[in-house]
Amino acid sequence: MHYVDNILKTIGNTPLIKLNKITAEIDALVLAKVEYFNPGSSVKDRMALKMVEDAEADGRLKPGGTIVEGTSGNTGMGLALAAIVKGYKLICVSTDKQSKEKFDILRAVGAEVIVCPTNVAPDDPRSYYSTSKRIAGETPNAWYVNQYDNPSNAVAHYEQTGPEIWKQTDGKITHFVVGVGTGGTISGVAKYLKEKNPDIKIWGIDTYGSVFKKYHETGIFDEKEIYPYITEGIGEDILPENVDFKRIDAFEKVTDKDAAVYTRKLAREEGIFAGNSCGAAVKGVLQLKKHFGPDDVVVVLLHDSGSRYVGKMYNDDWMKEKGFL
Repeated sequence: MHYVDNILKTIGNTPLIKLNKITAEIDALVLAKVEYFNPGSSVKDRMALKMVEDAEADGRLKPGGTIVEGTSGNTGMGLALAAIVKGYKLICVSTDKQSKEKFDILRAVGAEVIVCPTNVAPDDPRSYYSTSKRIAGETPNAWYVNQYDNPSNAVAHYEQTGPEIWKQTDGKITHFVVGVGTGGTISGVAKYLKEKNPDIKIWGIDTYGSVFKKYHETGIFDEKEIYPYITEGIGEDILPENVDFKRIDAFEKVTDKDAAVYTRKLAREEGIFAGNSCGAAVKGVLQLKKHFGPDDVVVVLLHDSGSRYVGKMYNDDWMKEKGFL
């Protein structure tokens, strides 16, 4: 009989899928690492489980405890799966710019969801960063995950995602492209791949309204770069400890409109029903096409599922309202 002991055992070993129509103008082999094949429908399942297991191992998370985390939705789902199987309560703190579907899904799997305003400073007591810390401090037997600075986030991708990509490409990967939010995915994968071959180029996809690109290029944290944006799951108005800028070769910014349009293109041209940041990542690959040659193997990681954006990027009325159609 072939079965696994619980849902957590199905995390990882996601497929690499060749992109065809959407990348026709690129003179290289472009492969998508499609992370919505994870049980929680995103790449965040990997690091959520790793962070929980490491916290259990060193006593930060105790039996019957409460997990508290600020999340745009996907990390919350990964934590919810772990909480269900392992017997914890989960409180997710998010922002009002996230899709309704994300909140509905989190509540469906038993998480308590608290929604905070998006357009406030990170140190504002109303921000989801501050609210998460406050709730964790006020809740008995609680553990604050802090995915932004928790080293287990990047370690999960060093141990799992990086080796999977190396093995699946038979070591032929030349470029890795991925959207950057907490920084765990890009930093963990970059560490592994560059240990295998230092010539592999690591590109982070950023969004307008985020500080990453300018900080990487100048070392200046420019608050003038910060303003509200629509794209979900990538970009930040802080510098998470998990973003290892030394291992990232460059950042490329993608507009909100292009991210939304290319999210839909992925579904209609490739049959890959992926999320908002995935559209940004693919458009980023297209913007970088002059860096690729015919012998290159470009892997772009697609973070999550389109099911979380049905009322937004996949909705014609919403797209028209934003001026994207």
